[in-house]
Amino acid sequence: GGPGRRSDTLLRTLAGLPPVRRDLIKRNLYLVPNSIVVSRGCPHHCDFCYKDAFFEGGKSFYTQSVDDALAEIERLPGKHLYFLDDHLLGNRRFAEALFDGMAGMGRLWQAAGTVKSVLQPDLLERAVDAGLRSLFVGFETVNSANLAERRKDQNIGKDYAAAVRRLHDAGVMVNASFVFGLDHDGPDVFDRTVEWAVEQGIETATFHIMTPYPSTGLWKQMEAEDRIVHRDWDLYDTRHVVHRPKGMTSRQLEDGYWRAYRDFYRWSNIWRGAAAQPGTHERLRHLAYAGGWKKFEPAWDALIRSRNVVRAMPMLERTLAAFGGRQAHD
Repeated sequence: GGPGRRSDTLLRTLAGLPPVRRDLIKRNLYLVPNSIVVSRGCPHHCDFCYKDAFFEGGKSFYTQSVDDALAEIERLPGKHLYFLDDHLLGNRRFAEALFDGMAGMGRLWQAAGTVKSVLQPDLLERAVDAGLRSLFVGFETVNSANLAERRKDQNIGKDYAAAVRRLHDAGVMVNASFVFGLDHDGPDVFDRTVEWAVEQGIETATFHIMTPYPSTGLWKQMEAEDRIVHRDWDLYDTRHVVHRPKGMTSRQLEDGYWRAYRDFYRWSNIWRGAAAQPGTHERLRHLAYAGGWKKFEPAWDALIRSRNVVRAMPMLERTLAAFGGRQAHD
C-alpha cells in the first residue's frame, strides 16, 4: 500500500505524492539531512540486484514530475543535497529537465549513476552545471565475464577508465562500488580491484560480498545449484558469505573483502590516488575527502554521539565546492 503502489491494478506512480513531512526530521542528527528521492527503481536488470524482485509484477522504474521534484528541492535549506535514487540519470529526458531546472540554484549534490550514463554525451555536463560534485558508480567487477553472466549489460564493453577520467575532468568525485565472489572471481580479484581503483584516483570505494537476495535471478541460480549455505537474515548485509563461491573458499572471500577495504584506505594508497588526479586542486580535495572519510572515524564517532553531526555539513560543502565543476587544470 501507500503512494507509488496500488495492489489492484499494479499502477505505480509518484504523481500526487504528498510533500515529505520534513518538519519531523531532527536535522541536527544527520550529516546530510537534505536527502531526497525523485524516482523509484532503475531501468536496468542486473540479476544480483534486489530491484526486479522488489518491483515484481509491475513498473520497476518511474519518476516524479520535474516540477514536483524541483518544488521539493526548493523547500530544502542550505546548499547540499543527497539524491538517494538508484539511478538519478536513468531517464535522460527527466534528468536533463531536472538539471536544467536546478541550474542557477547554487546547489551542491551527490547521487548515483552508471558507467553508461557517465559516458553519454552532454548528460554529465548538465549535471555538473546543476551542482553535481560526487557520483556513486556501480563498476561492480573488473572482470568482463562476470558482467555478462550477471546481466550487467550497461557496463559491457564500456571503458571504465574513460568514465573515471570524464568524471574527474568535470570536477566530480567518484564513489565506486565493487562486488566480490562472482563466479569468475579468483583469489586475485581483491588485489586487482584495489590496484585498479587506486590507479584511477577513485576517491572512495565500497566493497560487497555477492549476496543472493531472495527472488532475484542470482538467488534462483544459487537455489538450483544448491549453493546457498545460510538463510539467517542477519547475514544478508554484504559482509558475510552465504553461498558457496566457485573460484575460492568462503574464508578466502570474506578475508579478501576485509583486506580490500584496509588496502584501499591505506595512507599510501590515498596518496597514490591523489597523485592520479588531473590537477593540484583535485589532489588536495582527494586527500581531504578520502582521508577524512576513513582515517578520522573516532572523530566522526564522537561527533555522532554528540547528536550534532550536522555541524560537519559546512566542511562537507567546502570540500565539494572547493575545486568542483568544469575548469582548466594546471
